[in-house]
Amino acid sequence: PFSPGSEISGVITALGEGVTGLTVGQRVLAVPGWGGMVEEIALPADKVIPIPDAMPFDEAAAFLATYGTSYYALKDRGRLQPDQTLLVLGAAGGVGLAAVELGVAMGAKVIAAASSQEKVDLALAHGASSGVVYPAGPFDRDGIKALTATLKAAVGPDGADVCYDGVGGDYAEAALRCMGWEGRFLVVGFPAGIPKVPLNLTLLKNCDIVGVFWGAAVARDPAGYRRAVDELFQLYGAGKIRPHISGRFSLDEAPAALTHLAGRTSTGKLVVVMSDAAAKPA
Repeated sequence: PFSPGSEISGVITALGEGVTGLTVGQRVLAVPGWGGMVEEIALPADKVIPIPDAMPFDEAAAFLATYGTSYYALKDRGRLQPDQTLLVLGAAGGVGLAAVELGVAMGAKVIAAASSQEKVDLALAHGASSGVVYPAGPFDRDGIKALTATLKAAVGPDGADVCYDGVGGDYAEAALRCMGWEGRFLVVGFPAGIPKVPLNLTLLKNCDIVGVFWGAAVARDPAGYRRAVDELFQLYGAGKIRPHISGRFSLDEAPAALTHLAGRTSTGKLVVVMSDAAAKPA
């Protein structure tokens, strides 16, 4: 059977033969990809990462997939630089809000785009310079033109240096039309559908469309992954990033958590907590 739960945190209760560098009782996180909504789980030792003493378990379980994805996207794939303009679509979701915080930490001007004023306000509270509310799609041609005009007004006359697209669908074309010269359009996800875009736009703007597959990058470059994790922990320790957890559920309430997530009304992350103690730092 399939068990959901892509990120976890907890305490090591036992070690396999020959495992070094970890200890029983150590506080750790991991990203198994699936199977995490359980009280106990067995994982390869190289998938387990010790967490800072000051990091609560709930934040640890909501940390790595979102910040790891967005850090890899902005730093490695997007080559975001200080004072550049970053447009984030889906700015109140898990990876989107992480991108907002990381963009601010990297010194960029962050424009947060989301589907409601409440979500935009959340992104602004996490450091975005300004925000824009976009309507619900899909759109006809006039709708795409209207959305393009809205986004262009938000990013300014020079366009976006980097666009972080975690939405896809018809939003992608409108955002691509807002790119600046030699900008980088990051394809992160497409809950609104796999987009179809006019590729002539990349010629006109001399811009790049860049895929972001963090999971595969982790497998291909484990050393780079560990360096990125260390850098993210440093940003966390400095108070520059912190997971926004909009809902906590018991294990018995896990179906309700999944229903809430599927409704696309949640912001940041939802966490399933095994016990009251799991939400407190050790």
